[in-house]
Amino acid sequence: MMSGRLCSIAVALVFAAMLVPARAATIEITMENLVISPAEVSAKVGDTVTWINKDVFAHTATANNGDFDVTLPPKKAATLVLKEAGTVDYYCRYHPNMKATLKVGP
Repeated sequence: MMSGRLCSIAVALVFAAMLVPARAATIEITMENLVISPAEVSAKVGDTVTWINKDVFAHTATANNGDFDVTLPPKKAATLVLKEAGTVDYYCRYHPNMKATLKVGP
């Protein structure tokens, strides 16, 4: 009798967990020494990307497809909430050799 009750409780907990929405993550990307790190990131719609500029000069995170264009002053950070799934290649307009990819899943 006890094992049936435990099974019912376990099933109820599984269903309750499915009803609770997943929390959005915050992904940190660093720009330092003219390098974007990590150069490839996977995220989900609703996640927040925070770019942190550790250099003494400005950078941008500019999407090749025009989805976003974030300016990062020296020693500052900027954030963006991801609203659409897809793969976005981006770069720094001031330093075009700085390139990265953001893969956004549903």
